[in-house]
Amino acid sequence: MIVRNDSHNTFDHVAQTLARYIPGVSVARGHEIANTIHNSGQALVYCGMQEPAELYWEQLKGAGLTMAPLEQG
Repeated sequence: MIVRNDSHNTFDHVAQTLARYIPGVSVARGHEIANTIHNSGQALVYCGMQEPAELYWEQLKGAGLTMAPLEQG
């Protein structure tokens, strides 16, 4: 599951949102991921089973993050 860079989310919002919804992601790790998103244009934030991925995708999108389409597989 990929989060893309945008011009309307702050680093802190991205970090807090990732920490809130993605298991095992701390706010500090969220800031590292936000930095990757900013510098690379996107970052992989979760790779796992489809059912939880769909839930996390909806939660992140609902919180305003810019999400790449969820790959079906």
